[in-house]
Amino acid sequence: MLIWAGTDEWRAEAAHVQTRERRFRATGVQLGISPVRYRVDYVLETDDAWVTRTLEVTADGDGWRRSLLLTREPHGWWTARADATGAVDLPVPGGDTAGLDDAVDCDLGLSPLSNSMPILRHRLHQRAGAVDCTMAWVAVPDLTVHRSVQRYEHLRSTPVGALIRFTSGDFTADLLVDADGFVVDYPQLARRVSGR
Repeated sequence: MLIWAGTDEWRAEAAHVQTRERRFRATGVQLGISPVRYRVDYVLETDDAWVTRTLEVTADGDGWRRSLLLTREPHGWWTARADATGAVDLPVPGGDTAGLDDAVDCDLGLSPLSNSMPILRHRLHQRAGAVDCTMAWVAVPDLTVHRSVQRYEHLRSTPVGALIRFTSGDFTADLLVDADGFVVDYPQLARRVSGR
């Protein structure tokens, strides 16, 4: 069980992560209060190369609920099935997946967990290197799907694992990951308070 507290005190996340060989299955929950009060529940599964297979997400709040099933097919195509009920001032969930053919990972917004897949696949928690990735980024709590180009670069090893520079557009953060490749500290987002 990995638990992160938001650095701004309006968000928290807990995930039960089961790893074996080069894959994991995570069942998690996020709680937040901005832009509206919400709860997000998710199940994230990877294949045996730390590549996303499915991300199933539900978000709900006072009088509204939405869901998203994001799937990466073995041939590399993505599909997104979304649904929404109730009234809330958020964009419609889902989106066009046509531009995601080169993406192998999803990135669940505001979640330190989904940063682990490219780190694990390229063993950046264990050795020097850098990788550019296209992600199927899912915004939270609206559950819209977007193309996101991201870069992960091993800066140095640390006593607990490694420091990885994450860059997306103009945003940069140096992520502290543990020896298993999972985020311990994500500046301006969350810090792990329990697990491993």
